[in-house]
Amino acid sequence: MTQRCGFVAIIGRPNVGKSTLMNRILGQKISITSRRPQTTRHQVMGIKTEGDDQFIYVDTPGMHIMSKDRNKAINRFMNQAATHALRDVNCVVLIIDRTRWTAEDQAVLDKLTHVKAPVVLAINKVDWLEDKAALLPWLEEVGAKRDFAAILPLSAKHGTNVDALEEEVAKHLPESIHFFPEDQVTNKSQRFLAAELVREKVMRQLGDELPYQMTVEIEEFRDEGRVIHISALMLVERPGQKKILIGENGDRIKKIGREARLEMESALGAKVMLNLWVKVKRGWSDDDRALKSLGYDLD
Repeated sequence: MTQRCGFVAIIGRPNVGKSTLMNRILGQKISITSRRPQTTRHQVMGIKTEGDDQFIYVDTPGMHIMSKDRNKAINRFMNQAATHALRDVNCVVLIIDRTRWTAEDQAVLDKLTHVKAPVVLAINKVDWLEDKAALLPWLEEVGAKRDFAAILPLSAKHGTNVDALEEEVAKHLPESIHFFPEDQVTNKSQRFLAAELVREKVMRQLGDELPYQMTVEIEEFRDEGRVIHISALMLVERPGQKKILIGENGDRIKKIGREARLEMESALGAKVMLNLWVKVKRGWSDDDRALKSLGYDLD
């Protein structure tokens, strides 16, 4: 049999379910998720090998329109990371949220104007639609916006019709040797995953209390076999944010640490000793050099 292998970019505006879809396809958690927009900040590869086919999915940050409150170096980085993922891909999966079409959806579509790869439109969260009858005319309306390779309603959360999406993507894989071993599922390290899991717990717990000026840096990752020792530094930009993150009597940081540790143990298959600290680093989210030192690098 002939081997096939290709890159598939998963793109869309913030909070449409890109990371949830990739995790569903892979059958395990590779990208963190939350209800807050722009949870994903990096390109994250998810690799799925089935027989002679190898799919290399690239989860991307939500493409967003720059505005007064979204005009920092980190916002520019996220948009660049998403756009960068469109280079040399064999297929693009564009995700939108039900029957909504926003200015940001249009901005994402505009980015695809010069992309030669086939674009599959995935209409996510259809299980939330109260009026299912509205879906058919919407498919016709949105289908007129571009010559899509296919338009598929689905639910990334529940897996509805995700297999049909995978079958469609498989049609666009070129003949090629596989680029990764068949048991590899991501290009990211365990150290990266640990930092992301801490950040996910912060975003899920704090909701709108903590702005986007928070990131996580792993200072120690020491694997002793049965036990992995991890020290994580949570960086914020103002003392008030540090106070929110620690919580009264340290309750919040303890809860974040407990939830992150349990998920790390499940993901890493070992007992985890996790230590968390909070530090104020003013202006890191609008400093290109600081971002690069913290791992926000397109390379």
